[in-house]
Amino acid sequence: MILQHLISVSKLWRLSSPPNLFLFRPFAFTTAYQPQCCRIRAFGFAVSATKVVDTNANETFFAEESVSWTSLGVSESLSRALSSVGLHRPSLIQATCIPSILSGADVVVAAETGSGKTHGYLVPLIDKLCQISDNSGAIADRDVSKHHRLSLVLCPNVMLCEQVVRMANSLCNDSGTPLLSIAAVCGRQVWPSKEPDVMVSTPAALLNYLYSIDPERRRRSEFIRSVKYVVFDEADMLLCGSFQNQVVRLIDMLRFDEKQLPRSKNLEAAMSSTSDLDEFRDLKADYGEDEDEDEDEDEDEDTEVGEDSANLEADTKGLKRRDWRRVRKIYERSKQYIFVAATLPENGKRTAGGVLKRMFPDATWVSGNYLHQHSPRLEQKWIEVSVDTQVDTLINAVKNGNCMADSGPTVLRTMVFANTVDAVEAVATILTGAGLQCFRYHSDSSLEERTKNLLDFQQEGGVFVCTDAAARGIDIPNVSHVIQAEFATSAVDFLHRVGRTARAGQPGLVTSLYRESNRDLVEAIRLAQKIDMPVEKAFSRKRSFRNKIKKRGREASHMR
Repeated sequence: MILQHLISVSKLWRLSSPPNLFLFRPFAFTTAYQPQCCRIRAFGFAVSATKVVDTNANETFFAEESVSWTSLGVSESLSRALSSVGLHRPSLIQATCIPSILSGADVVVAAETGSGKTHGYLVPLIDKLCQISDNSGAIADRDVSKHHRLSLVLCPNVMLCEQVVRMANSLCNDSGTPLLSIAAVCGRQVWPSKEPDVMVSTPAALLNYLYSIDPERRRRSEFIRSVKYVVFDEADMLLCGSFQNQVVRLIDMLRFDEKQLPRSKNLEAAMSSTSDLDEFRDLKADYGEDEDEDEDEDEDEDTEVGEDSANLEADTKGLKRRDWRRVRKIYERSKQYIFVAATLPENGKRTAGGVLKRMFPDATWVSGNYLHQHSPRLEQKWIEVSVDTQVDTLINAVKNGNCMADSGPTVLRTMVFANTVDAVEAVATILTGAGLQCFRYHSDSSLEERTKNLLDFQQEGGVFVCTDAAARGIDIPNVSHVIQAEFATSAVDFLHRVGRTARAGQPGLVTSLYRESNRDLVEAIRLAQKIDMPVEKAFSRKRSFRNKIKKRGREASHMR
């Protein structure tokens, strides 16, 4: 309904100036229901706010003053590099997850948006790779490739990949050179001629290069063997939906290589007493063929992903099936897996959290203090609107947010979220007609256009009208105001939207416009925030809310 009204208004906007906006109200489709509890008849919407708690950013974002980078085990050179880009102290989540990652254990980092998760995994991995690089000076040139260790970072989209590369490249040594070589393999970025220390890619782009462009598996086996650290950024998105099959296939390949490595070492030791290295290479090639066969097998949901291996099954041929399941889990670990997410639901086997607990039962879980909960640095305003008032309310919300200049940065940045591409275009047209500078960001725009609009918004400020494509991972500093022109449809989208502001210890404001159909959901969210209950609990009741609304609609139709 909001989309229909906004589109009709945006078409008529060209015929009138903003002050005559109220002339458009006769074109509205219906008159909104006015709530019994609170009415403001002059505009037809109810306004309420959740005030931000006056909490020191040092208490909610940064670790204690006694905690430094070096006290976490980070080298002096990397500590200086972090200080040079303004990161003088670790955040709470960084102080918790960095020691766990440095220990070599598999780690799941689940923390609220804007808590510093990206540096939380980049810092320990760069530190590990720098130490390997420093200790590899005595290795002969012919052995360098064999001892090379690679960090692989997987992200759901190209924009996030490029952001991770920029953040890693910003950490430089005393001469201004990046501490490590970092490359992105996604979009128009081709496979690097020289293997980097850190590779950032999307699952689809990586699989495309490993299979379509490398059909003879020469690059594939070497690459998989060199990968020692694997990061899944936005893990909840990668482990569900359209990404799941691609990610599971990659985990299959990586885990299979872990199982093959001890066998390869034994064969290499046996062959070292002979000169028949060609035979040894043939044996390794056979393993590669078995790998391909293993990847194509389908497994039941109750069977742990990526655990079948034809070669290991041959070694345990005489065992019963249940004994085989025990044996196949015993192998020497040679890779570290790190999963990072701002939302990680655990209720159900099919959720990202449930999948991780099943696939990596021994992983160390690190959770933020405000995961899935209301941030104390965030002020929230809730405004119920009707088709008659939503346009006026939206414009007023944007303009009122721009009046926060006294308490915010000199360059004001406001993000306005809508649920569809058409709604984004309609909202942007209305705000532009009201004299507000707007930048559009949605999936129908080209990558070049999205990149340009994002950079312009970061540099010039203004209003950034977008879909949820801009809600995940993209770090835009000093966004002072987030507006939901259309209310989020899921807990994940809601948390990521409001997480675009109040980041890195800064305060922020969120204004949520909602309709009568969203009222029960909004009340549940506000109650969850009031009693410090995870927001996802409110959205889990959304189906029952919809059933109530449908029931009311049926009762009303029968009364007619």
